[in-house]
Amino acid sequence: MPKKFTPEFRDRAVRMVLDRQAAEGGPRAASIRIVAQSLGCGPETLRNWCRRAESADLDVVAVTGDASLEEENRQLRRELAETRRANEILKKASAFFAAELDRPTTR
Repeated sequence: MPKKFTPEFRDRAVRMVLDRQAAEGGPRAASIRIVAQSLGCGPETLRNWCRRAESADLDVVAVTGDASLEEENRQLRRELAETRRANEILKKASAFFAAELDRPTTR
């Protein structure tokens, strides 16, 4: 009896194939074979899912594009937090040196 896979599993498998193919740039057949082996489904089954996703024009490519946007967003948030920390340090340092300038010198 054939295995039944959920639609979420199928979508995830297709995304994995597309991600692997984009990352390594090799032929799709190699990506399908590797992903199918790691997920425990047949390569021909996974190939059919990829074909259906393309023919139905599901937004699988848009989902992977959103993932790269999310990664860029995370990176920009990290940079913003680091810049804010550096800005706070500079504010404290400038306040310290300004206070030193205001003190009368004793010679």
